[in-house]
Amino acid sequence: MSEEKQAELAESAVLDGPAQPAPGGPAAEYEVAQGRAKAFYERFDRKEELQHQTHYCPGCGHGVVHKMLARAIDELGVQNRTIVVGPVGCAVFTYYYFDVGNVQAAHGRAPAVATAVKRAHPASVVISYQGDGDLSAIGSAEILHSANRGENITVIFVNNAVYSMTGGQAAPTTLLGQKTTTTPDGRNAASEGYPLHVCELLSTLKAPVYIERVGLGDNKQLAQSARAIKRALENQVRGLGFSLIEVLSPCPTIWKMTPVEAQHWVRDAMEKEFPLGVFCDRTKERLERMTAAPAEPKARPSLDELPRLLGVAEEELPEGNVGQIPQGQQVDVQVRIAGFGGQGVLLLGEVLAEAGLDAGLEVSWLPSYGPEMRSGTSNCHVRLSRQAIDSPLVAAPSVLVAMNEPSLRKFDRSVRTGGWVIYNGDAFPADCVRDGVMVLAAPFTRLADELGDKRAANMIMLGALLEIAGVLPQASIDAALRRLVKNPRWVELDERALGRGRELYRQSLVEV
Repeated sequence: MSEEKQAELAESAVLDGPAQPAPGGPAAEYEVAQGRAKAFYERFDRKEELQHQTHYCPGCGHGVVHKMLARAIDELGVQNRTIVVGPVGCAVFTYYYFDVGNVQAAHGRAPAVATAVKRAHPASVVISYQGDGDLSAIGSAEILHSANRGENITVIFVNNAVYSMTGGQAAPTTLLGQKTTTTPDGRNAASEGYPLHVCELLSTLKAPVYIERVGLGDNKQLAQSARAIKRALENQVRGLGFSLIEVLSPCPTIWKMTPVEAQHWVRDAMEKEFPLGVFCDRTKERLERMTAAPAEPKARPSLDELPRLLGVAEEELPEGNVGQIPQGQQVDVQVRIAGFGGQGVLLLGEVLAEAGLDAGLEVSWLPSYGPEMRSGTSNCHVRLSRQAIDSPLVAAPSVLVAMNEPSLRKFDRSVRTGGWVIYNGDAFPADCVRDGVMVLAAPFTRLADELGDKRAANMIMLGALLEIAGVLPQASIDAALRRLVKNPRWVELDERALGRGRELYRQSLVEV
C-alpha cells in the first residue's frame, strides 16, 4: 500500500475505533497508525442513544481537538491523574468521552474551578476546556485572573467566533462584518466593538508560561495544533505554570457552510483577524529557575506566632473555655437572625459565633445585608457544632430570631419542626402560628429602653436564645462580649440585657 494511502487512512481515524483494512484487502498490508486513544471511553455509555459516536456536528472542530487532547494525555502517561473541567457550550458533554476525572463548571467558571481542583490535588493534571463564549465573555474575569496568578493548569480555548450552542449569537471573538443572529448586518465596530484577542491580551501578563494560537484550517495547522496541545499539557506535568492554547475552529452548522468550506474559512478569514503563532514562551526561563540552586528555606512560623504575624492583639484572642461543654452532649445549633439594618442583627450573630469558638466548637457566621446603613434588610446565618460544618447556610433554622414583622414573615416558614421563633413584638401574628414550632414573643425594644438604651434589644434576644440553645458556658459568652464590644459602658449594659433575656425565657416557661 502506498504511503499516501496509509496517511489517508490514518487521518480518517475517528473516536469510535481504530482504522480498518480496506474492503477486500488483507489486514497485513498496513499497520494501524492511529486508533482510539486510551483516554477515551470505548463506548459513550452516558449517552442514551448513538453510543458509538459523538454529539458534535459533521466538521465541528471539537471532535478534532478532543482527539488531539486525548492523544497527548496518552503519550504523557497521565490518564490516571487527569481531570477535565468541562464548560457550558457545545463541549458541555466532555464527560461523555474522556475516561478521566471530570468536573462540570458553571458558565465561564472553568478556570476558577480548575484552580480549586489543582490546589486541592497538586499532583493532578487539570485541563480547563472552554469555547469562546464561555471563556472570553462571561468567563473573561476568571481566565484573566487565573493567568495573572500563573495557576499551573492547561487551558484549551476553542474559538469559532460565535455562540454555537444557543443559536449563533455574536461572541466577543466574532469577526468584523460577520453575520450572526444578533448582528444580522454583520458585526460593526461602532456598535459591537472589535473582536477580543485573548492570546494577545493574556500575553501582556507576567505570569503565564506558554500561550499559542493554532488553527484547524488545513493539515499543516492540524499538525501544529496537536504539537501545541501536547506541549501545553507537558508544561503542567513539569510544574512550569499556566499554559493556554487557542484553537481557531470551524463551526459548519452555525456558519451555514459545508465542513470543507468551514475549514477553509478558518484558514482564509479567521487567521487574518487572529494570526497564528506563539505569543508567550517562558518555559526555558522557568526551567532555569527550577533547576537553580534552591534558596535557603525560611523557618516556618509556629502556630503560636500567628496572632503576632496577623496583627491580632492578645486581648482579642479567644480565652479558651474548651471543656466546659460535656463531652457527650450533642451540639447542632442552626440560627437565622433577621431584622432591619441598625438593630444589631450582625453583632448578635457575631457574639454567638465568637462564644462558640471560645468554647471549642466548630462555628460559622454568614452575613447578608443591603447597601443601606440604616433601615435596609439584614440577616445572618450562625451554626455551632462539634462536627465540621459542611455549609454556612442555614436553610432550616432550629431558632429564628426575628427583630421585626417583615423578617418574621420572610423566614418563619423555614423553621424546622421542634424549633423556636424569638419575635420582637407585643404579640405573635396569629397567621404565623405553626404546630410544632415554639414561640417567644415580647416587646424586646421597649424592654431594652427600660434598661437604658433600646439598642440593647438584640442582647436581650440573645439572652433568650442562649437559654433555648443551652450549650454555651457563661464564661465563653462573657469573653466574646469583651472582645467584640470595646466600650465598658456598653459591655455592662449588654450583660444586664443578656440576663434580662434569660429571665424572660424562664418566665415564659413558668407561664406555660
